[in-house]
Amino acid sequence: MQELLDLLKTKTDELHLGGGPDKIRKHKEKGKLTAWERISILLDTDREYIEVGKFAGDGLYEEHGGCPNAGVVVVIGYISGRLCVVVSNDATVKAGSWFPITAKKNLRAQEIALENHLPIIYLVDSAGVYLPMQDEIFPDKEHFGRIFRNNAKLSSMGIPQISAIMGSCVAGGAYLPIMSDYALIVEGTGSVFLAGSYLVKSSIGEVIDNESLGGATTHCEISGVTDNKYPNDESCLQAIRNIIEKFGHRPIANFSRIKAKEPLYDSNFIYNYLPKDRLKSYDMHEILKAIIDEDSLEEYKKDYGKTIICTLARIDGWAVGIVANQREIVKAKKVGNTSEMQMGGVIYSDSADKAARFIMNCNQQKIPLVFFQDVTGFMVGSRSEQGGIIKDGAKMVNAMANSVVPKFTFIIGNSYGAGNYAMCGKAYDPRLIYAWPTAKIAVMSGASAGKTLLQIQESNLKSQEYSLSEEDRIKRLSEIEQLYNQQLSPYYAAARLWVDGVIDPRETRKIISMGIESANHNTDIQRYNVGVIQV
Repeated sequence: MQELLDLLKTKTDELHLGGGPDKIRKHKEKGKLTAWERISILLDTDREYIEVGKFAGDGLYEEHGGCPNAGVVVVIGYISGRLCVVVSNDATVKAGSWFPITAKKNLRAQEIALENHLPIIYLVDSAGVYLPMQDEIFPDKEHFGRIFRNNAKLSSMGIPQISAIMGSCVAGGAYLPIMSDYALIVEGTGSVFLAGSYLVKSSIGEVIDNESLGGATTHCEISGVTDNKYPNDESCLQAIRNIIEKFGHRPIANFSRIKAKEPLYDSNFIYNYLPKDRLKSYDMHEILKAIIDEDSLEEYKKDYGKTIICTLARIDGWAVGIVANQREIVKAKKVGNTSEMQMGGVIYSDSADKAARFIMNCNQQKIPLVFFQDVTGFMVGSRSEQGGIIKDGAKMVNAMANSVVPKFTFIIGNSYGAGNYAMCGKAYDPRLIYAWPTAKIAVMSGASAGKTLLQIQESNLKSQEYSLSEEDRIKRLSEIEQLYNQQLSPYYAAARLWVDGVIDPRETRKIISMGIESANHNTDIQRYNVGVIQV
């Protein structure tokens, strides 16, 4: 575990360098703060924050020089005591250009603001769409244009948006700050226009510099496009804090919270207890004791469907309903005073049935749900099929998918196939979803996938009257497993925003607490209705 945590720290430290030391030096020579420096000044210094989309873009676009952290930093944090989403372009990464993953990350930030009714702050410093990849970012539904659609939706819902133009703001991107409630601009470095000076000259023959075309003086004194100008980044950021400090308070959802207690176990316990080998068993109850408030656990049907733990608890004082995969081998009693051994991490009919009922209870009682995934999938074989595993699994998926209370997901180990879906994977709208460094995410394990793909290859070769030697079989299997295991990495998932980041397990309590506090701002909780389910 320590090796995995060291890797996490190394990769995190690299992210804070953005485009690298040379790019940071040139950026600061212009009198500008870095993306992280801006966030540091804007957020309350005595409060914690959550980074969203950490490692987005990791290892992607290497033929274009890479796009670390998707060229934008997104956090949920406190500004003048109010929870907000902050989006800060990193101009040290390709001048803040928008790659496809940049758009996806910005849309994720807006999604969080929309779901939780949180104010969103844009610190704009971007050269616009990365033109060599414009076909992958410009025209589709979830591409660049969706940003401005969301601007309009956020405004119509009364969710505050504040933009600070602290660098370039070009072409279609110019609409983002101007569709906000407040549009501030920094003198000398901030500029906003639909077309820069070079394009203006080539299009209509007008010769003009960028400052006269779309600088702070032009837009604050002549066009009225921006509201106020500021001499530097620091004063502009302070103005944002001053504005937010005056926001009125709105009704909240009133999720249950009492005074918090520390967990029974210190978070360091997880490092020593959770096995790195994903095949080894362990008791999920022990992991939970390092996360939930001490003496708050009230387990549901603890002697039935034991491969999934369903329990009410409190985390940092907040009431939660926990659905967690049990990784120990358990004994399940059956009709006729018989019993069977059930494999840990596998969802059986009885555990799916229990989880579905528990999820429905939490929705009826307005209790947020937290999923802890270490799941290899649903039980297979003739006995399970004849027992109706598909309908029981479908019932669990239905109950979870239709949930109206906030859901939060943590992938602490395996996350394979339909197990990922049933345990609230990314497709099922968790408010936040994070992976521990021990996570593995795919349709199936590397070993299972390797054997399956090798069988397919052998079958195809046999149809051509060719058979593999044992040496060829071993070589091909090794190559398949090596490629597949790379895709199992939590960083592979984080790079593509299948999860909101890879975290140290000790951050889990903070993320759940701040996540529920964020969700508490949205009072619009619909009536729970699961629709048609098979029983």
